[in-house]
Formats: sequence, structure tokens, C-alpha cells
Amino acid sequence: MAKNNNIQTFNDLDGLAQHLRNQDKKVTLLFAHNGTGKTRLSMAFKELGKQINENGEDVSRDTLYFNAFTEDLFFWDNDLENDSERVLKMNTDSRFFSGLAEMEMESRIGPLLHRYADFNFEIDYSNGSIVFWREMVANSDGTEEPAYIKVSRGEENLFIWCFFLAIARWAIDGQEAYDWVQYLYIDDPISSLDVTTHP
Repeated sequence: MAKNNNIQTFNDLDGLAQHLRNQDKKVTLLFAHNGTGKTRLSMAFKELGKQINENGEDVSRDTLYFNAFTEDLFFWDNDLENDSERVLKMNTDSRFFSGLAEMEMESRIGPLLHRYADFNFEIDYSNGSIVFWREMVANSDGTEEPAYIKVSRGEENLFIWCFFLAIARWAIDGQEAYDWVQYLYIDDPISSLDVTTHP
């Protein structure tokens, strides 16, 4: 049996991340068991693409990534005081959300999302919040308005994944707000969902 001379070892995740950056490939696919460091590797890869100025400030980067940290950019405000309006908030301090208001994100996310889910959404860019609904109801004036809901955890994950895909498409197309992106790093996007898929 021929000896495989293509096996390489690395002392740490930074070494592996640098090796991945040095590859002249369009796509690299990695498989690893849970707990072996896939998310830590994604962060090491991202950190190598940062440019830091003399004041220690992050002035540029080159990696748009999807991992557990990306999902954490979204969080629920459950309106505990009034128990009436639940919204998914976006951490708009993140560069991930740069220039979204001009991009008509609803029209970009919607076609991706509606392949798998039956709920609608609206983004309030000024507040950095998102509302969801499945049906319209008559209000006191007799006009129809959305009956807002809190989507399930699986539906939330699916929405965030579609949000990322829409931004990734902008980056691939060279849209100005995302022209800094040289790498897309996707770490284990969705392992389980509790939504019903539609044919």
C-alpha cells in the first residue's frame, strides 16, 4: 500500500487557519466531531484577516463568517413588562449589518426563507428590530394588520441563516458595503430545525 505523504499536522488552530488561508482553492470543506474546535478555528481564521492600527483598533477585516457568534448578533426582546410585542433585535454595532437599510433585505431574504417556512417578517432598520407574523387580523378600525408572533428556535435559526445567505450574495456580487469580504467561512450552519419544509 502506498504511503500517504499528504498528511500535515499543525501545532495550533492559528497554524491550521493560516494553512487554509494559503490554499489556492475556491472551496475547502472540513469535517470534525463536535467539541474539536470548529468554531474556534473559524474565529482564528477571522482574526488572521484583521488589520489593527497603532491604537489597537480594528480598522479592516476580510472574512464574513457564519457561526455561533453570528447567531448571537440576534437576540429577543420579549417585552416582559407589557407582554405584548416581541421583537428579534439585531446588534447593529456589528459590521455584519453595515448598510442594510439601502439593500432591500426583505426582498432578498424572503425568497430564501419561504422555501422552508410560512411566516412573514419586517425589518425596522432605525430600531434594529424584526417582527414576524403568519396571519393578518382586523384591528379596532376594521383594517387588517399583522398578528405578531415569536417564532420557534428552529425558525429563528432558519431566518438568521437566510439573512446570512442574502448578505453573502451581496458580498459575492461585490456590493460596496461588503467589498471588504475576501473569504466566506461557514461553520455548521444548521444541524436541526423544527420547521416543516414545503415542496
